[in-house]
Amino acid sequence: MDALLTRIAQEHLFIDTLETRKSDSLDFHDVSVWGVKEALIAAYQAGLVVGQKAAQKAA
Repeated sequence: MDALLTRIAQEHLFIDTLETRKSDSLDFHDVSVWGVKEALIAAYQAGLVVGQKAAQKAA
């Protein structure tokens, strides 16, 4: 899960890591609203894929 979220943050929000680095300049980012929207869509789609795989295993 951490790797997936990090990849989404990197691709859509241009954030290198989701690790806390205890520095405001490293831990807080200005991001566009369209970047946030794209990141949320990517996370939602990833959740759908996981849910579909789980449903297939249960069937």
